[in-house]
Amino acid sequence: MGNPGSFYKQLSESYHSEYIRSGLLKKIIIQVGSATCEKAAGSDLVWQEFNKLIRASGRDDIVIKQTGCTGRCAREPIVGVFSPNQIPIKYEKITVPKVQTIFQDHIIGGQTVPELVLDKKTQKRYDWVITTCSSRRCHFDKETDLKILLQDHLEKNDLDPDTVRVFHGGCMGLCGREKVGKQHIMMIFPEKIIYRFETESQLDEIIQSHFKSKTIAQKYQTKTDFITEQFFSLYGDVAFFNKQTRLTLRNCGLIDPESLGDYIRNKGYEALSRILEQNNPEKVIEQVMASGLRGRGGGGYPTGQKWKNAVTYTQDPQKYIVCNADEGDPGAFMDRSALEGDPFIIIEGMTIGAYAIGASQGYIYVRAEYPLAIQRLENAIEKARKNNLLGKNIMNSGFNFDVEIRLGAGAFVCGEETALMYSIEGKRGQPRIRPPYPTQSGLWGHPTVINNVETLANIPTILLYGADWFSQIGTPKSKGTKVFALAGNVKNTGLVEVPMGTTLREIIFDIGGGLLEGRRLKAVQTGGPSGGCIPESQIDTTVDYESLAQIGSIMGSGGMIILDDRDCIVATAKYFLEFTQNESCGKCVPCREGTLRMLEILERISEGNGVPEDLDKLERLGNLIKKTSLCGLGQTAPNPVLSALKNFRDEFLLHIDEKTCPAKKCSKLIKYQIIPDKCTGCTLCARRCPVSCITGKSRQVHIIQQEKCIKCGECYNVCKFDAVSII
Repeated sequence: MGNPGSFYKQLSESYHSEYIRSGLLKKIIIQVGSATCEKAAGSDLVWQEFNKLIRASGRDDIVIKQTGCTGRCAREPIVGVFSPNQIPIKYEKITVPKVQTIFQDHIIGGQTVPELVLDKKTQKRYDWVITTCSSRRCHFDKETDLKILLQDHLEKNDLDPDTVRVFHGGCMGLCGREKVGKQHIMMIFPEKIIYRFETESQLDEIIQSHFKSKTIAQKYQTKTDFITEQFFSLYGDVAFFNKQTRLTLRNCGLIDPESLGDYIRNKGYEALSRILEQNNPEKVIEQVMASGLRGRGGGGYPTGQKWKNAVTYTQDPQKYIVCNADEGDPGAFMDRSALEGDPFIIIEGMTIGAYAIGASQGYIYVRAEYPLAIQRLENAIEKARKNNLLGKNIMNSGFNFDVEIRLGAGAFVCGEETALMYSIEGKRGQPRIRPPYPTQSGLWGHPTVINNVETLANIPTILLYGADWFSQIGTPKSKGTKVFALAGNVKNTGLVEVPMGTTLREIIFDIGGGLLEGRRLKAVQTGGPSGGCIPESQIDTTVDYESLAQIGSIMGSGGMIILDDRDCIVATAKYFLEFTQNESCGKCVPCREGTLRMLEILERISEGNGVPEDLDKLERLGNLIKKTSLCGLGQTAPNPVLSALKNFRDEFLLHIDEKTCPAKKCSKLIKYQIIPDKCTGCTLCARRCPVSCITGKSRQVHIIQQEKCIKCGECYNVCKFDAVSII
């Protein structure tokens, strides 16, 4: 056996040397998003225009790089500009003409373009930025807000408030157990110094030393390998990130996802080299168990226990490890963004898992609808093989492991682990009865461990910083962080990663920025088609496996849809049931027939033909399907309907008794009417009506013939004078 530690050191030094030789540390770096959503918004054109301008300028101190998803949906394309000794600036919604403005004013002229800055309300140049740890473990005085305390002491020490920005930065993962309840932690940029203090007098010492005398207060400095570069690159976008703790997504949007060098310079493959050096697979499993990491794919099964099962209950020498990247929930894109933004961390996590359980072959089962993720995985696998990080004798350790990609055809049921295995084997993707579990008999009858993307992305971090460090983030039973795809009627949509135990209120209002102007929160739908609708009265519920289960929902893979007073709960429940019914594999009767009968009842209710007894039928059918379906997907399919009935029964009764939809979303229960006083007779509505049900001459009031109207809403959408109303 060789020396994996020496191998990693040489590999790391070669990439660091290459980085220094290239002069990147002294150059202006332009980052252009290259995730799927970025490309759809035109980032390729932005990239080409920057390249053209750089070549035309003849300057060699400007470098353009691609990054993965930045988590800022609806703001793409996003461009970051990183200049030596200056605060990073990110620009939003960039077009080709805006590229020219940024290049001339910022890159050449050195002046920020304020009107293009991402979240411009929070962008401001400060001499220092202070992030504070907001974990409850770090507050010795529960009634003291550290942000206010810091601002008061900065003012007391004659610091200009315009030169220092202070904000809560979420848990930093530095809460040592010996200090629980006796400390405050803060991180100061641009120096990237972390201080730990216990009293206000100590805080004054730090302020006098660091801000007034410009010297590090070493007595209170915390020495740590924590990833501060990522925070430094992100702190300019304070409004969105100040409540987040990025572990899974720590590199996404910050490094070139196609560069092995970028990954290694951010401690990539250091965890793998350590465990190969120690040559103790059992210890790896022990550390994963001690961390408390649970599967992020929805079930929440302890990851370390799953790995242990694959070793304890079988002597089969052939084992497999599988990455489940078949992300099928509507609106979910967590796995896609992780694969597009940081594919190497997934491969490293799989390699560590394979070493722990003794697997020699791995498979990444990814949706064919993710072409960019597939491309970047293929690139990462090729570069890992080329650098002896996959294949035979990895890092000269004697350990052999390789990875192949398998493409899914889009079937939702193939996200279920037993159906996924059948699909990899080339069979029809249908679930099978368990036991035996995959860890006993999986691919081709051999023990198989299946983890999802987010779970595997946490493995290198745990092995790098320690199980104790990881387990201090989150709640007693749900450790670490969770990535959510925040969508719906909220100001800031996108990917968010928060510590377990963060409340729904914090995610919606502190990170999401609250609802759109004039709107009222109605419900939060978590867990996708397997989850539930959580009413406004329960938004102080913490996000963890147990708390969500208690109120009739689940965490699932991480979808989170915000519903406001314009949304219909009946229509929402019907939408999710339509999805699961359509995606049912049809193997078991409860799922195949039961969901169809539930859907028929919901359709009757949404059309005004329901009766009160239908609600009891829905509950009986839903509970029966939960108890008797073959797989987890069928067992959770009724959840959206059952939770909606539990929390919004009155809205169902309005549809049944009064034949009305309060949100005006159920087309059969509404009608469109033209307001005579507002109609100008422009004829636009009549010309756009697909069934010609609107009559009237030019410059005269028009009339909708209700018996012909198909309730498509086109007249309402095109009217420029608000002359069409919904009743």
